Amino acid sequence: MISAYWLGKRQLHWDRLSHLLDQVQHQGLASLTRNELQEMGLLYRQAAADLSALREDLSGKSYARSLNLLLSRAHNSIYSGQKSRGISGIVGFYRYEWPRIFRRNIQLINLATLLFVFGAIAGTLLAVTKPEFMRLFVGPGMMNTIEHHKMWTDSVVTLKPLASSFIMTNNITVAFTTFAFGITAGVGTAYMMLTNGIMLGVIGVACWMGGMSLPLWSFVAGHGVLELPAIFIAGGAGFRIAQGLLFPGLLSRRDSLAKSGAEAVRLLLGTVPMLIVAGIIEGFISPSTNIAFYWKFTLAGVLGTVFFGWLFIAGRRRAESLA
Repeated sequence: MISAYWLGKRQLHWDRLSHLLDQVQHQGLASLTRNELQEMGLLYRQAAADLSALREDLSGKSYARSLNLLLSRAHNSIYSGQKSRGISGIVGFYRYEWPRIFRRNIQLINLATLLFVFGAIAGTLLAVTKPEFMRLFVGPGMMNTIEHHKMWTDSVVTLKPLASSFIMTNNITVAFTTFAFGITAGVGTAYMMLTNGIMLGVIGVACWMGGMSLPLWSFVAGHGVLELPAIFIAGGAGFRIAQGLLFPGLLSRRDSLAKSGAEAVRLLLGTVPMLIVAGIIEGFISPSTNIAFYWKFTLAGVLGTVFFGWLFIAGRRRAESLA
């Protein structure tokens, strides 16, 4: 039985946490001193422990709901940082906050990547052992183009602006669909990752058999170094939704889904600039026959080094200064 004395004592801590959260909401995270930031983190952990105790006692059920909401507010304030305002806020989000969100969800992104790789391996094996499957999957039009030692992407060169716009829209649609399928407990997201991997594996074998491997991979390299990670990240965002749905922990399933959904949306937002840049490269540079193969691979190397360096380094020093 939860005693009135215990509730009264804990209520003081919950009220203090609520007061700090109100201050963050109205004045921003920067308005808190270093000691207040540490205090808020401590109060958050204590409140999580209190919620566990309340859930184990029937007499505490009426308090558990309000404490749930308080913890959700605290989580968003602690892990989401200060709300973005204007251009500087958007720049700050992509410069500092989004790389931290990426690193927090790296295991889910790795899961999406592994499913894609598994699909690519499966597609490769199926295409090698069952040529009829490869022809059915790729389609007669593309197979005919490959067999004549031509790239099906040659038509993009003559329609660069229009093609680039279409590619951006298509890629963003794929990323958002992969993300949204997380609500199916991750089944739809897993399906998207596997089928996209199979497609790449089958096309890779078809081009290899047609003696078109170099044109294919030089085409994919420049934009793929951004496009593929963006799809993996969108898959990770979908799995983040599934995680909140399947494993609510101390929160109710609804609150857990709301919290994981907010994190997943912020993770997904980071892929939009990636896909825009990838679409420009895919429309203007990747299909160009005037750019040598080695320059396309060089572009991929430079973009990959800068991009992944930023993802794993950006925001660390600023996060430490707030700790």
